[in-house]
Parts: sequence; C-alpha cells; structure tokens
Amino acid sequence: MNTQPQTQPSTETRLSILGMRCAGCVSAVEGALNEVAGVAEVNVNFADHSATIIGASDPELLKQAVKSAGFDAAVMEGLEDPNEEIEQEEARYQALIKKAYVAAAFGFPLMIAGHLDWLPAIGSSPGQWFWPIISVITLALLIYSGGHFFLGAIKSIQLKQANMDTLIALGTGSAWLYSSIIIDSSNNLSSLSPHAYFEAAVIILAFINFGSALETRARGKTSAAIRELIGLQPRTARVIRDGEEIDIAIEEVGLEETLRVRPGEKIAVDGVITEGHSSVDESMLTGEPLAVEKVVGSEVVAGAINQQGSFLFKATHIGRDTALAHIIESVRQAQSTKPAIAKLVDKIAAIFVPVVVAISILAFLIWSLLGPEPSIDYAFVAAMTVLVIACPCALGLATPISIMVAVGRAAQMGVLIRNGEALQSSGRISAVILDKTGTVTEGKPSVSHIETVSDLSEDKVLQLAASIESGSEHPLASAILSAAEEKQLTLEKTSGFHAEAGKGIRADINEQTVYFGNTALMENENINTADYQETLQELSSQGQTPMLLAVDKNIVGIISVSDPIKKDSAEAVKQLKQQGVRVLMVTGDNEITARAIAEQAGIEQIRAQVLPSDKAKVVKELQHQGEIVGMVGDGINDAPALAGANVGFAIGSGTDVAIESADIVILQGSLLKVPEAMALSKATVVNIKQNLLGAFIYNSIGIPLAAGLFYPFFGVLLSPMFAGAAMAMSSVTVVTNANRLRWLKLS
Repeated sequence: MNTQPQTQPSTETRLSILGMRCAGCVSAVEGALNEVAGVAEVNVNFADHSATIIGASDPELLKQAVKSAGFDAAVMEGLEDPNEEIEQEEARYQALIKKAYVAAAFGFPLMIAGHLDWLPAIGSSPGQWFWPIISVITLALLIYSGGHFFLGAIKSIQLKQANMDTLIALGTGSAWLYSSIIIDSSNNLSSLSPHAYFEAAVIILAFINFGSALETRARGKTSAAIRELIGLQPRTARVIRDGEEIDIAIEEVGLEETLRVRPGEKIAVDGVITEGHSSVDESMLTGEPLAVEKVVGSEVVAGAINQQGSFLFKATHIGRDTALAHIIESVRQAQSTKPAIAKLVDKIAAIFVPVVVAISILAFLIWSLLGPEPSIDYAFVAAMTVLVIACPCALGLATPISIMVAVGRAAQMGVLIRNGEALQSSGRISAVILDKTGTVTEGKPSVSHIETVSDLSEDKVLQLAASIESGSEHPLASAILSAAEEKQLTLEKTSGFHAEAGKGIRADINEQTVYFGNTALMENENINTADYQETLQELSSQGQTPMLLAVDKNIVGIISVSDPIKKDSAEAVKQLKQQGVRVLMVTGDNEITARAIAEQAGIEQIRAQVLPSDKAKVVKELQHQGEIVGMVGDGINDAPALAGANVGFAIGSGTDVAIESADIVILQGSLLKVPEAMALSKATVVNIKQNLLGAFIYNSIGIPLAAGLFYPFFGVLLSPMFAGAAMAMSSVTVVTNANRLRWLKLS
C-alpha cells in the first residue's frame, strides 16, 4: 500500500462502482484502489456497489484505478438525488432483464426442440447448414447477453485474479467452443458424442442475468432507508433577503440566513426559531411519532416536517453539517464497514474461485480417464457445470446485504449504528452500565426543596447557589438557575471559581467564600455536616439529590433537585433482564438517591458517588470479570466509559448525531432503544449465519454434484442449465432472507 507525505491532508472519498458481480470483484477493486498513491484504507461494499477510500489521494486517480481493473466508477458527493439513484437501479434491472429474455427466447426453444428430436442430426446433410447458423447466433448472444462477463474475465486475467466472470466466461465460452468443434469436425471425431451444448450456454446466461436482475431489484430495497433520508432534504428553501421572501436552491442557503417555514413544508437546514411557533414532526430523526412543540429559541433540524403554524428561523448548520447529513453519513459508514465475520468471508472468497477452477480441471481429467463412453462428453459437462454452479455471489452477499438492511432498519427507528462491528457485538453484550442523569432519568432536573438553616431567607440561599452555579455546566446547575430565574433573582458576581468533578464548586462572592455541593465536598473543606445527615438521607430516600450551601465554612442551606425517571426506563431494564443481561447503574450521585432511582427503574446493582473519570474503570472491572460491556450515557461526560466499553450507546438528541465516543447513537432519549438494538444485532448475526450456512450447503452439495461425485452411486449428473439457475437463485435467496430484517419485530 502506498502512502503520501504526511503533509497532505487525509480525506474520505466515496465512489459508486459499476460492474461488480461477486466477492471476487470486491477483491479486484480493493486491490486496484490500494495501489493508488496516498490510499490509507479501502472499504468496498458489494451490497450497494460503492467504495469508501480514506487517504490523501486524487479522486481521478482512484477512478482510473477502478477502470483499469475492469469496472466503472463515479465520485459520490453531497446528498444525491434519490430519484436519480432509483432510475439508475431501474435501468440496470431493465438491461439485465432484456439480456435474460433475449437469451431465453433463443435457448429454451432450442432445448425443447432438441429433446423432441426436431433438430437435424450433427453431420447430416441438413445439419451441415443448420448447426453453423446456430453457432453464429449463439456467439452473437454470448456477446450481447454475456459480453460483460467476458470483458470482466479478460480484465481479471490481466490482473492475475479470478472472479465470478472468470467462471461464467469459462463455462459458457467452452460450451460454445466445444460445440462448434463438434459440428465442424463430426466426421473426424467419431469417438465423441455428436451433441452440441449451444442451448446450455445461452440458457445459463439467461438464468444468471435474470438472477442478477432480481438481486438488483431486491438489493435496491435494502437502500430504501438511505433513499428515504436523502428524500427528506428539500430541494429549495424560502429565505428572507432585503425584506423579501424568495425561494432559492438549498445549496445557496448561507449560515445565519433567516428562513420562513410554512405549514406542511420540510425544514431546509438546521437552525433556531426566531419568530413564531409550531409543532414539528421529527420522527425521521428520533423515531418518535408525536409532533414536538417548537417556540422561539427552539432548535429545528433539516428534514423535519412543519405541521402547524408558520415561523422564521436562523440557519445554524447547512450542507453536510446538518443533522440529516450526519445521519446519512453515519448510516453509510456503518453499512460499508466490515465486522470480523465479513472479513473472514472476504478471505474465503478470495481463494474460492481458483479452487473451483482447480476442481473443474480435476473433474475433467477424472471423467476423461475413468468415465463411461463417450468420456470426453461427460468430462466436458462435469467441468462446465462445476464452473457455472460455483459462482460465489451468495457468499459475497451473505454479510454485507444483512448489514445494509439492519443498519437501515435501525436508522428508521431512531438508532444510528456507526460501524458494522458494533452491530455484530451488541447482541453479545452480557452487562449494561447505565448512567443516571439523562439516561435513566429525564435529564431535566428541577428544584424540589429549599431549606434554610441560618438567618438567610430561602430566596437568598437560592440566589447564592444560582450565582455560584452560573459558571457550571453540570446538569443540576440548569435546575438551580431556572428556579432563580422564575423568582427573578439577581445573580451576584463571583470570582475564584473552582469546580471539583463529582463533588461541587467553590467561589468568592462579596468577599466571602461560598461552597455548594455534596457531603464529599464539605468533608474535603473540613465543613461539619453531622447535624444535617438525617435531612440529607430523608431527601435522598425520596429520589432527590440534596446539595449543601456553605458560606465561610458554615452550612447555611440545603437545596435538593429531583430528576424523575423516564416513563419507559423500567420497561427497558425489564427487557434487558429478559435478554439475560446484567444491569448496573453508575452515577456520581450519593448512595441513597441512586438507590431510590434504581429501585424505581428495577435496577438491583448500583455504583454511587463515582466520578466521571472513574466510570471507565468500572467498565474495565466488568471486562476483567469476563463480561461483554455496553455503556449507555450522554456521550459527553461519559466519553471515556463509552469509548472503553465493548459497545458504547450515546443518548443524544437529533442535533447531536456525531458523538465520536459512541458506537451507537440513540437519537430519541428512550432507553427502550438499547434492548431493541441488541435484539436487532442478534437477529442480524443469525441472519448472516443463515446466509453463510445456505451458501456453504449450496456449494457443499452443488459442487460435488456438478463434478459427478454422486454419479457412480445414484446415476445423477447435474445439467449445466440447472446449475446456472441454481447459482442465480442462490443469490436471490440470500438477498430475500436479508430483507426479512426489515419487518422484524423487535419488542
């Protein structure tokens, strides 16, 4: 693999590849792309005929490399037009169907006439003009209906590789050549059976083209999720410029531009509402069917549908930076990445074709030497049938097609699976760690209790707490600030701000040092909390999070914040347990509060007062115990734990889809998506194994049957035509089985 100097930036390029027909084609394309200077990594997706290249390489050179390998390529940029993609798929389908029909229209009547002895005998007077004409027509059909196979075979030979095209070209080409020799030299080859196989060559092409057409149609359905997401992007937007509302192309919308959205319209880009209010359908992002109320200050995202009301909003993310664009890219990346099981299949497929050619040659030699007369006829039929039946299409499709369907299905239900490995691993999770705030609970805490233990009023206690929290990003800080805002309290100026993760904060206000946090913070500062432990425990037992406020080392008040659990958290925990998963809640909150929340959610095992930096240690601890760990958190505070887990689940909003630390992003805040994603993972792995088992059984039976292994025992020798039909249908079977995942019931 070649590399460019380190000074050149690494980029990602996606190519649409035309002409790939098997796993061998994938190897050829990967090999050609890896030879291009600057390429660091190549992922070729057979299921959607695309390639993702990472590195500092020229797209034109990449296209030339693909073309030199016998394929065609085009650079994929931006959000493609789904209608254009559908039209391309339909054109390919129609072309393959036409080639299949033309071949069948000639081959089947010829086969039927031969079986009914309607055709002149080879070597007879009528046969001397009839069969040469049939030979020429067959050659023309090989060029029309099978030319793409022969061109691919020639390219593969030039690259010293072998693929599906090699097998088909050898099988059908040798059938035509053998038959032409028979009819031309029938008088001089009396030892040979005077039988031509023109109809076999043509019917094989009919079956294979028809199977490829069905595969194309079925494979197109697996890309439906991507096309639906792309289709959500409107083509125009209504912007306000110089006081006038005008419609412009979506590509022309700029940042900070003001846009108008009317009832029933799709939102063009991400932004923040500046005027008006409405309800917006965001189900394409979150999987949540209920519309979301939007007011001034609310965020809106591209692709969501405005239901009622008209509003203005300011663009904050455009083009490839919108939430929708990130979702599409995440789905594509997941569909093109290969889990371990796929990489194993790639290695098998790379050596499969040469082995099949060797088996074909061996079958020819054995039948020639040991077969019944006319042995050369039997030898030829066996060799040709082995080549035709063994095309590794089903093997190459088995894994990527299932991954494509599963990742698309997950995206439709509001779950972004960011790589194929996560899809494979999720179903094997044995222990799930749940963060508390925003994961098990709503993540929208509010002040539930204020108690003063000094001569300060409750409002003064709240004012001091809000003043010191104004510099904090902790989820509980927003609850304190909101409560102060509701009471219209004026915040004091602070200085010397210092935060201790998982404990609390300290700052100077009016020349006094103010402390606000949990018991651990107070103990660190040598502040006596003994008189307040009973109150703290009582509040904690109610599921509230109590915090102490101290001024100059003296406790002056207690403020507690409550964060109710999500309505479906208990059901999610129940489903995880039903799947045999060990569930733990790990939080920085105190033991009593954590246990109260855990009890409501049905969680028995908790770890309380754990600092954010120590959550990753809990992950490692469980992994050392032999557990396969899934971590569910908010994707920011829990980044180390998410990254360290076998599978990280980030609970994100529709605008937070690029959380780099997580393997799976749950757009909707529902914990139920975790067991659903795990169930989908299990079903996908089972589906892949079904596909691989089917391909293995097919080849295990088909190749020996084609080679004539069963002939001495049962007198069975497979016809090349039936071999072609079986090969084509094996791919269709794999694609059809994978598409079952689209309708899988997950809960």
